Amino acid sequence: MTNIIAFESSADETSVAIVQDGHKVLSNSVATQINSHQRFGGIVPEVASRHHLEWITRVLDDALDQAQLTPADIDAVAVTYGPGLVGSLLVGLMGAKTFAMAHDLPLIGVNHLAGHIAAANFNQPIEYPALALMVSGGHTELVLMPKENQFEVLGETRDDAAGESFDKVGRLLHLDYPAGKAIDEMAQRGQPDFSFPTAMAHEDNYDFSFSGLKSAVINYVHHAEQKHEAINADDVATAFQNAVVTALLGRTKRALENYPVRSFILAGGVAANHQLRAALTDLLKQFPQTKFIPVPLAYTGDNAAMIGAAGYWNYKENRFADLTLNTEPGLDFERS
Repeated sequence: MTNIIAFESSADETSVAIVQDGHKVLSNSVATQINSHQRFGGIVPEVASRHHLEWITRVLDDALDQAQLTPADIDAVAVTYGPGLVGSLLVGLMGAKTFAMAHDLPLIGVNHLAGHIAAANFNQPIEYPALALMVSGGHTELVLMPKENQFEVLGETRDDAAGESFDKVGRLLHLDYPAGKAIDEMAQRGQPDFSFPTAMAHEDNYDFSFSGLKSAVINYVHHAEQKHEAINADDVATAFQNAVVTALLGRTKRALENYPVRSFILAGGVAANHQLRAALTDLLKQFPQTKFIPVPLAYTGDNAAMIGAAGYWNYKENRFADLTLNTEPGLDFERS
């Protein structure tokens, strides 16, 4: 058995976890900063970095206590080195390096995006080749995995990420940050009496675009305000979310048709969206040879357990880093 302790601090969650053999979570301690950023309507990098400094040793101690393990029981240290906010990433990276040095443990650098996908193993084992839809606040990508720990980007957003568009529409509707959960709940109450356009619906590629959709929602709301007409926020949420899900489903279906795979993974913060999960469940019925593996709801957001899962992939391949490992805020997968 291999126990990996993992550090994650790429945005506004400070987290340390211990994962066994890449799929069993022994502990996952997360300190959230949502309350500190809500009044600003988004993450303030300076505030995030200070909170990480305050919490990093606390979540480390909590993760060891939860797992009832000591540093002597740990085999390696995994840490997110990108993408993310540079100041936030540095706190987790320094914490991981210090722990590795103090206990003479190998260090593993992990791509945050790989972590989101690897968290599918907490549901059931991924079979390859696999296709992943990674949908978060900063990224929206269709990623082909020919085999474990290999990533080829088939398509990605050309502007706003899906999660980013949820937050921007949320601000327009005067919702607290982050707005994804609230819009999901509102959309279940609203009526589909009108629709917003889905960008790039007829283009022969796997790319996404959500900036135009965001602008369409803004124009709709502002037009109503200028005419002093009341709007039903639930109906707006329904139309907006329908457009997002339609865009994600269209590209996913095309990729599944052109790339026969054994597993389809839904990952990232937006993977918690109920409508998206239900729609993909229905879509995958058309592809009986492909297992649908959504990341468990508890691990869709940023957390260190997912970094431990991806770190195990690197561990098995002896892909270790040294103490010169630095942050890469713009890190991404290579596009195929």
